[in-house]
Amino acid sequence: MKQVSIEPVLTWARVRGHDGGVQAFFDAYDAVLDRWPVEHEPVDVVSEFGTTRVQVCGPPDGRPLVLLHGGGATSAVWLANVAELSREHRVYAVDQLGGPGRSVHSGRPFRRPGDLLDWLDSLFRHFRLSGAGLCGHSYGGWLALSYALRAPARVGKLALLDPTQCFAGFRPGYLMRALPSLLRPSAKRERALLEWELRGAPVDAGWLDVVSLGAEFPSSKVVAGGRPRSPAPAMPVLVVLAGKSRAHDVRKVAANARAALGSVEVLTLPEATHHSLPLWPAEPLNHALTAFYQARSR
Repeated sequence: MKQVSIEPVLTWARVRGHDGGVQAFFDAYDAVLDRWPVEHEPVDVVSEFGTTRVQVCGPPDGRPLVLLHGGGATSAVWLANVAELSREHRVYAVDQLGGPGRSVHSGRPFRRPGDLLDWLDSLFRHFRLSGAGLCGHSYGGWLALSYALRAPARVGKLALLDPTQCFAGFRPGYLMRALPSLLRPSAKRERALLEWELRGAPVDAGWLDVVSLGAEFPSSKVVAGGRPRSPAPAMPVLVVLAGKSRAHDVRKVAANARAALGSVEVLTLPEATHHSLPLWPAEPLNHALTAFYQARSR
C-alpha cells in the first residue's frame, strides 16, 4: 500500500494541543490496512472542508459503492468485507472527516447536519458518482440515510448496518456505559465499552486497537441531527440489524424502519452485536450485501 506522510495530521493535532498518541494510532491503522486482501489506492480529496482520505479498490469500470464507517471505526473496519464487495464494484471506503483516520478537517467547520451532507456531496462530485450504492454502519448509517434523502439521484441503492438515530434512540444502559468515554476519552475506556458491547464476538484484534487508540485522536465536534423525517427514499433500502446489539432495541428499530420506509428489506443477524459489524459475522453480511447490490432494481 502506498504510504503517505502523516505530517498534515500531526500539524492538525498540534493546533488542537493534542498530538500525543497519534503515531501509535497510525501504526495500528496502517497495520490493518496492510492486511486488506485486495489492492487499494489511497486517494486524498481536497475540498473547502479539508482533505478526505478515501481507499479506492475494485475494477475501474465496476458499479460504484461508497462505504461509510461508524463513529471512530475508520475505513479500516471494512477488512472482512472489501474483497467480496470489490469483486464487481468500484469501492470507495471513506475516512470520515473530523474523526480518527487520515482525513484532515482543516477547512470549513461542521456546525449543522447540512455541513456534513455538503462534505459528502463534495466526494460524490469529485468521483463523479451518480446512482451509486451507499452503505453506512452506525453513525455512518445515519449519514448515509440523510444523504440519500437529500440527493436521491446520486444514490442507487442504500444499505444501513445497525444504523443509530435513524429509527430509534440509544438504550439508556448503553449511554451510561459510554458516558465515561464521552466525558474523558481514553483508549482504556473505549476498549472497555467495546468489549462490553461485543459480548466476546471474535472481531479483529488489530482493528480493536485502532478504535481504542482513536478515542485519544484529535477530532472535531461531533455533529448529529434528529431522525430523518423526510418521505421514504425512492431507491431500494436494506437494513441489516445486529440481533445482540446493546446500542438500541433492535425490534423497535426493525418495526420503525418498516413503518417509515414501507418496502424496506430488513435482515437481522442473530449473533451480531452493534460494534462487531461489519467485521463479524462477515460471511452472512457479505452475502446479503452482494445479493442486494447485484439484484436488479424493480
